[in-house]
Amino acid sequence: MGIDLPLIWLIIIIFSIMMYVVMDGFDLGIGLLFPLVKERHDRDVMMNTIAPVWDGNETWLVMGGAGLFGAFPLAYSVILDALAIPLTLMLIGLIFRGVAFEFRFKAAPERQHIWDKSFFAGSLIATFSQGVVLGGFINGFTVQARHYSGGVLDWLTPFSLFCGLGLMAAYALLGSTWLIMKTGDRLHSDMKQWAGLLTLALLAIIAIISVWTPLAQPAIAHRWFSLPNVFFFLPVPVLVLLTAWALWRAIMRDDTHYSPFLLTLFLIFMGYSGLGISIWPHLIPPSITFWDAAAPPQSQGFMLVGALFIIPLILVYTFWSYYVFRGKVTHNEGYH
Repeated sequence: MGIDLPLIWLIIIIFSIMMYVVMDGFDLGIGLLFPLVKERHDRDVMMNTIAPVWDGNETWLVMGGAGLFGAFPLAYSVILDALAIPLTLMLIGLIFRGVAFEFRFKAAPERQHIWDKSFFAGSLIATFSQGVVLGGFINGFTVQARHYSGGVLDWLTPFSLFCGLGLMAAYALLGSTWLIMKTGDRLHSDMKQWAGLLTLALLAIIAIISVWTPLAQPAIAHRWFSLPNVFFFLPVPVLVLLTAWALWRAIMRDDTHYSPFLLTLFLIFMGYSGLGISIWPHLIPPSITFWDAAAPPQSQGFMLVGALFIIPLILVYTFWSYYVFRGKVTHNEGYH
């Protein structure tokens, strides 16, 4: 029995994307929350909570994209052809917010509001585009003779646009719970209020997408509701409801700090696992599996040697940076 290299690479890519969603999600969420915070020094604190770590978060996006390119070139070419516009907009948004992040610290106080708005705009574009990409991926792609044969705007559907709004709510909830964990005083209290509202909004969005997806995709409906699959998949919505209830209770507690963020991570993981269950084993929905899209074993084996060397280094660096800059952040004192 040989090693299933395509499966190993699929796990690596899924792990990389999940790490990106978790780590870049909360700092994109902080950008989305900027218009809700009026005091300049509170926005300074928000920026300071992510300043030491935000650059490294996007390493995982590069890792996932490079892995897809090398290990599944067919999927890479089809996805980039089909989703070229939202992916390009996502990159523009990420670049724009990165520039705004750096320039904000160097701008004169009377000009900081320009970069605050730019940081929000970049976060909004990047987040919404990622959600649209997710919706387009769930809708699937038209492929003939191993080439994308659909239109340049096939991704532009009501479902994909709604997924864009849904991801904005998810990232904003991540950002608010991150600030609950990292800040105190008035900002901490304000974020608890917003986190409660965002929890309800995200739960409603998950419910709508959970109904919309099987109605729009008969193959997914069959996978969800056929026997015995329904018994295996039933724990996912149950866990989502239990996690949302626990999250709401954690947010309402007076002494809450870490638990809202951890519960939000688990809630997003449940949504991520639900996506995997819905499309497995297709890497190019609705018909091409990750085995069909795989590169030659020699290429995957050669890349795996490098990946097994670099991934532990990234994990150690990530853990160390978050460990060093643990604790609360204040405007005057920084980390403590």
